[in-house]
Amino acid sequence: MKVKKDIVYNFYNGVVLYPFYLVILMWVAFYVDVELGLDAYKYGVFPREAKGLLGVFLSPFIHGSLAHLYSNTLPIFFLGAALFYFYRKISWKVLLLGYVFTGLVTWVIGRPSYHIGMSGVIYFLSSFIFFKGIIAKHYRLIAVSLIVVFVYGGTIWYVLPVKEELSWEGHLAGFLVGFVVALLVKVPKSNVVSYQWEQTDYIPEQDPFMRHFDAQGNFVSESEQLRRLEEELQQTQWQNIEYTYIYKEHKSNENDEME
Repeated sequence: MKVKKDIVYNFYNGVVLYPFYLVILMWVAFYVDVELGLDAYKYGVFPREAKGLLGVFLSPFIHGSLAHLYSNTLPIFFLGAALFYFYRKISWKVLLLGYVFTGLVTWVIGRPSYHIGMSGVIYFLSSFIFFKGIIAKHYRLIAVSLIVVFVYGGTIWYVLPVKEELSWEGHLAGFLVGFVVALLVKVPKSNVVSYQWEQTDYIPEQDPFMRHFDAQGNFVSESEQLRRLEEELQQTQWQNIEYTYIYKEHKSNENDEME
């Protein structure tokens, strides 16, 4: 019986594996770039030029240095795990929307330079998880939002041009896209277990908990309930019950007669 309103969360391997795969792709791409000298930054987002559109899909896995790569590794892993755990049914949809539109917005608003790195997606996830938790008004999601603020709140300043070498446009794009996606994408209602009293066939008199309260809302103990029940039984006018019997004569068959 459904008695509590809550969102059902179940741990599954994808909570860890999917973010881990993203991290592996980032590191493999960096290793190949360094070993083969590909100058992969040229495949990043270059705003308002057709060649720069390829970076919408490739730039998150391209990093300019080991420090740059390392700084994005832990955030994408933990924020990705939070997304796949708390928003399992819409996680891939949300990640794909954030991945593509963060790159596109960066392509529109960015400076004429190559924009690379997973930080735009990280800002997207931070923004989405924060705003979705507030919009959903669920205590667990709000708690996750507060954790995101506590851990990554200081990075909000990097959506502004505080450092010339940082792609603040990518950060700003991720932040804005995360907010919009949090507004538009709905968490499936099938994830929600409703209160028993929210059911259409709910009858208060049949609820064991509600039986402990009278019509005025006063608490009634079990002994008091029994006393009131006895009084009701005593006041009930019982009618005489008539029993009608119909006698049917048994007719013996031929076998009985032969015996």
